[in-house]
Amino acid sequence: MATIRELARHCGVSVATVSRVFNTPEVVSQATRQKVEAAAAEIGYLPNESARTLATKKSNTIGLVWDIDHRRSGWRHPFLQEILVALKTALSAHGLHLLLLATGADGPDRHLRSIQRHNLDGVVLIDNGSRDPAVLGLAEAGIPCVALDLPLTGPRCTYVTSDNHGGAREAVSYLLARGHRRIATITGPARTGPGADRLDGFRAELAARGVPLPAEYVAQGDFYLDSGRNAMRDLLLLDTPPTAVFAAGDEMAVGAMQAATEAGLRVPAHVSIVGFDDIELAALIPPGLTTISQDRAGFGTAAAEALIAMIQAPEDAPPPSPIILPTSLVRRGTA
Repeated sequence: MATIRELARHCGVSVATVSRVFNTPEVVSQATRQKVEAAAAEIGYLPNESARTLATKKSNTIGLVWDIDHRRSGWRHPFLQEILVALKTALSAHGLHLLLLATGADGPDRHLRSIQRHNLDGVVLIDNGSRDPAVLGLAEAGIPCVALDLPLTGPRCTYVTSDNHGGAREAVSYLLARGHRRIATITGPARTGPGADRLDGFRAELAARGVPLPAEYVAQGDFYLDSGRNAMRDLLLLDTPPTAVFAAGDEMAVGAMQAATEAGLRVPAHVSIVGFDDIELAALIPPGLTTISQDRAGFGTAAAEALIAMIQAPEDAPPPSPIILPTSLVRRGTA
């Protein structure tokens, strides 16, 4: 691989000029930039990333704080993985790398220490919804930060989420239109934005339509399959079981379908089920899960664009407004 000195000799310019072409190109004439860049491609010169970071004070690297409980079974939720792929793709299109940060350290400044250690340009946060001081500290630190599904704001911090409240209302409205009046829900964790908003939307639509909601029709879940199966078993054991269930996540909906089948019931002949997310499995498991679809690719792209906007803006510029993506009902065979 060619060195910077060899490139400088090849072009007939100084080493300092070559350095400026790759680190501060705005101070170099267009003709010189084009000459050096063409020569670099010809002789196979690649600028040293570590040296570039020192010169520009930018690493072209975004940190990913994925602070959920990785020790539990089933933490690899398919919806989160699809968002991550879209995020990485969008950042790569702008020449930015994505670095997964360790989250096992203790202390309220653990995330900030990692960001400073790696000289990161910004951070994307996926959190379990806790009010962790380390998470709140990120929002107030003045580092470009975008949170996913967590209503976090600060001087240079915004968030991306879906219309969880509206999507839940649409699910309930659909079940009501199908003639159901005994409608239960399997919730997500109340500490999370999506979990709380989907439950609020569920309650709001039933109340607006004058449909009663017995307390026992609200079963707790955690967005994962086993909790959906266990909650559905409890709902089916009630003296007056529901005829329809809105599960606040597709994995829980699949678990609910399994529990119904184990109880000798057919979906939707005996009980209808609607999910939320539209993960890939929703279209594959028979008879096909009716669900509320989120824009998974849009999630990652919106987060990347908001982060890039903050990185490029002056430090005293206000952050982008929170981004709320629309949802839509996908009709399949379970309701």
